[in-house]
Amino acid sequence: MAMGGTSGGRGEVTSDINVTPMADVMLVLLIIFMVVPPMLQKGVSVEMAKTKNPIDMKEADRDDAVLVVVTRDGKFYLGQNKVNIDELATRVNDLLATRLEKKVFVRSDLRAKYGDVVQVVDNIRNAGVDQIGLLTERLDDQVRR
Repeated sequence: MAMGGTSGGRGEVTSDINVTPMADVMLVLLIIFMVVPPMLQKGVSVEMAKTKNPIDMKEADRDDAVLVVVTRDGKFYLGQNKVNIDELATRVNDLLATRLEKKVFVRSDLRAKYGDVVQVVDNIRNAGVDQIGLLTERLDDQVRR
């Protein structure tokens, strides 16, 4: 016994939209966009200082960039490997031995001790590095030209 209207029976087309597959796809995309960005960050994560007029250092994002990280609790990392401050100069020197351009980037936590950052810069200079880049984050999105 059929009531009036479309019953979706034999030979009839239903015009309802099935949004369940779209919701599934959107949830998968949401999960992907939540999980992937932290994995794309290179090295140890720290809360960097924010400045109004930073200089863009695109070389720091390259895979072969030499990156030294200083954490707020006084730990030092060369790339993703924890290093002792005493062996930092020799390890940096080994990494840069075959390169023509001697450039190292330092990413320090906002709350790291100033003395720790000075020790890192001093040890990098002792390794014979020509250029040291201190990485910061942009305070606002306005690009100064």
